[in-house]
Amino acid sequence: MGKTILVTGIGGLTPRSITTIIRKNHPDYRIIGCDIDKKAIGFFMTIKNEKKLVDEYYVCPRCDSEDYFPWIEKLVSEKDIDYAFVQPEAEIVKWGDYYEKNGRYPCPVFMGCKLLSESLRDKSIMADLLEGTEYIPKTIKITQDNPRFSDVEKEIGFPCWIRATEGTGGLGSLKLDDISSYKSWLFINSKIPEFTVSEFLTGRHLANEMLYYNGEYVKGAALECVEYVMANTAPSHVTGNTHFGRFLNEDRINEFCDSCIKYLEKKLGVPAHGILSFDLKEDKDGKMKVTEVNIRHMAYAGVMAHVGFDLIEDTIKIIEDGNADRVERLPFYHYEKPYVFLRDVDVEPIILESESIFDVGENLS
Repeated sequence: MGKTILVTGIGGLTPRSITTIIRKNHPDYRIIGCDIDKKAIGFFMTIKNEKKLVDEYYVCPRCDSEDYFPWIEKLVSEKDIDYAFVQPEAEIVKWGDYYEKNGRYPCPVFMGCKLLSESLRDKSIMADLLEGTEYIPKTIKITQDNPRFSDVEKEIGFPCWIRATEGTGGLGSLKLDDISSYKSWLFINSKIPEFTVSEFLTGRHLANEMLYYNGEYVKGAALECVEYVMANTAPSHVTGNTHFGRFLNEDRINEFCDSCIKYLEKKLGVPAHGILSFDLKEDKDGKMKVTEVNIRHMAYAGVMAHVGFDLIEDTIKIIEDGNADRVERLPFYHYEKPYVFLRDVDVEPIILESESIFDVGENLS
């Protein structure tokens, strides 16, 4: 029998990608989308065969509003929602808080506890937890009120990397070459109150999506973000939206990320649970450093599902079964072919079996 699923933040790229995979795997399921923006593109999208992305959609209150959870509870009750994919990280933290206060979620979900979610969402908290370890680049937290010019110059040095402590998509990100560029960037981004400044890493940008169940590392797979959509529109040339990427079979990436999670579990005293998505950069020597850990599916979840690594379907199995028994244990997932993918604005991602196809037709002389 078909289920009714709520997807929050449906205007975002990742929730839309998740919903597309649910539509493909479960055409009989009823999907309800909500978002704080009445112009959220997910409300109005159609997919193959002109089927609507969502069956119903609603504009919801902001998750920091007192009206949010009464609205969610009413929606769950009136629409007989079986479970939810909660994607915006601010909402995930609020749902964690709701659980701590009520001993239950508004409806079944698959996510970690509030402490783990809060600690990873705020990059400055994560930097504090991982300070002095091999996992992160040298990092200090700064605010508009305390820019720590001397510490940035002496402890981190130039060039360095600056970004907002909260948010994804490279918010506020820039390579700083000197103090004057740092001061200019603080002025330009005066409305962002808190940043982290870290050593500049010159190597590959890697990503890894992992599934944990009550502390067990169940499944993980990696990729490389090579080029970015509309890169020239961002001062950092990093937009958070990959144009060209490679799927990687490098076990050391999964090993490194799992080691980091185990360290955080011990430090916080809580088990990892839910989907955790890493962003990493390699330094000049090829050593990986964590730049971000998202507490949700990442934007590549849909294209990964198309090449066999489907954590969206695994999430559905876990929520519907109430356990992870049907999820295959693949902590070092290997793709069958050297797949690559291309993404851009307003088009579906394209998956190719290898990047050798790019060489065809290059030399016409």
